[in-house]
Amino acid sequence: MTTFIQVVVNGLGKGAVYALLALGFVIIFKASGVLNFAHGSLVLLGGYAAVRTEDSLGFTGSAFVGVATAAVGALFVERVLVARRPLADPIALALLTIGVDVIATEEIVRRLGIEIPFLGYPYDGKPVHVGDITFFRTQLFALLVGAILVTLFFIAFRFTGWGVAMRAQAENREAAALMGVRRGRVTAVAWLIAGALAGVAVLFLATQDFSGAGLSRGTHAVALVAFPAAIIGGLDSTGGAILGGAVVGLTEALSAEYVSYEFSKVAVYLVMLAVLVAAPAGFFGTRERTRV
Repeated sequence: MTTFIQVVVNGLGKGAVYALLALGFVIIFKASGVLNFAHGSLVLLGGYAAVRTEDSLGFTGSAFVGVATAAVGALFVERVLVARRPLADPIALALLTIGVDVIATEEIVRRLGIEIPFLGYPYDGKPVHVGDITFFRTQLFALLVGAILVTLFFIAFRFTGWGVAMRAQAENREAAALMGVRRGRVTAVAWLIAGALAGVAVLFLATQDFSGAGLSRGTHAVALVAFPAAIIGGLDSTGGAILGGAVVGLTEALSAEYVSYEFSKVAVYLVMLAVLVAAPAGFFGTRERTRV
């Protein structure tokens, strides 16, 4: 039982990071109808900026720089590439983001070279002992930060003008435009927030406790595990992103402990496939109804 509790808490910590990334996928999809496959490269971009400024600014300052850089990078992709093609097919835009992802990832990996830096200096690699249970401090911090950010997001989504406009636009874009909702502004803010969430996530992804991969191509691969989380919860459901992140984090942690580490990487996708068979739109995704 002790081991099970330890694995569950650590799995929820991982799930909090996946939830932040999945939330980024979802809000971009809700705002612009685009599947942003460049999300992994935004994670690397934020991490790279944090690493390069850590010596001069310290961890806290570099963390802010990393989050801001990832947010600006997401805004750049939206303003320069996506917004200029309002009538483009969603599949074409998804392919465009894949191209951005490949270019950005390869350039960042090239700049890193053989260097594999780690982030999370204040909390990484420092376990917390509670009786016979040992928790990773990285996961505990991720769980706390994730809970705070998700709460703030839902407050903004529910009570601010941007949140109301976003919900209106997601429901009916034409009607929202007639009511004065500025689509470009709503979409730009959504991409900015998604990029910032990616910048926060890398502060936990590129640690020894989370994956041991540091800031490298492996971090990019870990970040993309958040895509199944978004699919499981429903691509247009912000609440579903949180549930999907928890499911993916727990699946990965439990299968790694009780089966094998290698199987844990496959188990996430097996769960995704099972959910899609039972509920093609995910747990909370909008189900399309057509009349024949």
